[in-house]
Amino acid sequence: MSGFLPDHDDAEVRVSPNFGPRRDGKRADAIILHYTGMQTGEAAEAWLCNPESEVSSHYIVHEDGRIVQMVREADRAWHAGASSWHGETDMNSRSVGIEIVNPGHILGYEDFPDRQIEAVIGLCRGVALRQNVSPERVLAHSDIASARKADPGEKFPWYRLAASGIGHFVEPLPVREGRVLMQGSAGDAVEKLQSMLALYGYGVEISGVFDDVTRLAVTAFQRHFRPALVDSVADESTIETLHALLAKLVKNGV
Repeated sequence: MSGFLPDHDDAEVRVSPNFGPRRDGKRADAIILHYTGMQTGEAAEAWLCNPESEVSSHYIVHEDGRIVQMVREADRAWHAGASSWHGETDMNSRSVGIEIVNPGHILGYEDFPDRQIEAVIGLCRGVALRQNVSPERVLAHSDIASARKADPGEKFPWYRLAASGIGHFVEPLPVREGRVLMQGSAGDAVEKLQSMLALYGYGVEISGVFDDVTRLAVTAFQRHFRPALVDSVADESTIETLHALLAKLVKNGV
């Protein structure tokens, strides 16, 4: 493909060869947000367009708010990798991927600039409208790939997106002293936690044992929904925030 008209009005086009058709008649009904995890946006954009990388994304949003589209929204970009949400393991076929330029945790994690976030909000609003994406389907890469990924991380301002009508969000309950569940815990309370995580979408087994998979899911949940303290421990704040999110889904008829 030598080029295409952008799906989003504000986007430039730089075609990546790394894409294919969505499989088995699936359509995009989710948005997955990533950070690039590279030193510069230019390097990240080049990598996403390099056939040797075998990775891509529909969009990349630079620090100055510039948006570049690399794969048409109708096509399947290769951004999610091994992933799971509500039992769906081919999230590439079910989503539009947006890479947000940031060096990430390994290379010196930075705050996201205001202009960049405003561009992400506008882009997400456009994608959600075009693809009919419901708020609870705007997700972090770490949500769908908890064992491998931490992006876009706890510095990403999900609350700002929510204030603009993007994503599913509740004000996190404050961190306080109280009972906690952690790796090695077992019993009915753990089973209830796992049931709530699985009901929300995380790929955990309901075993009643707080195993490593549960720990990673709790970590991902905290990065997205309770970023004040990301410690992999299911304290009352974490559990109550999860419960509030589920209750909001029920109230909204989801």
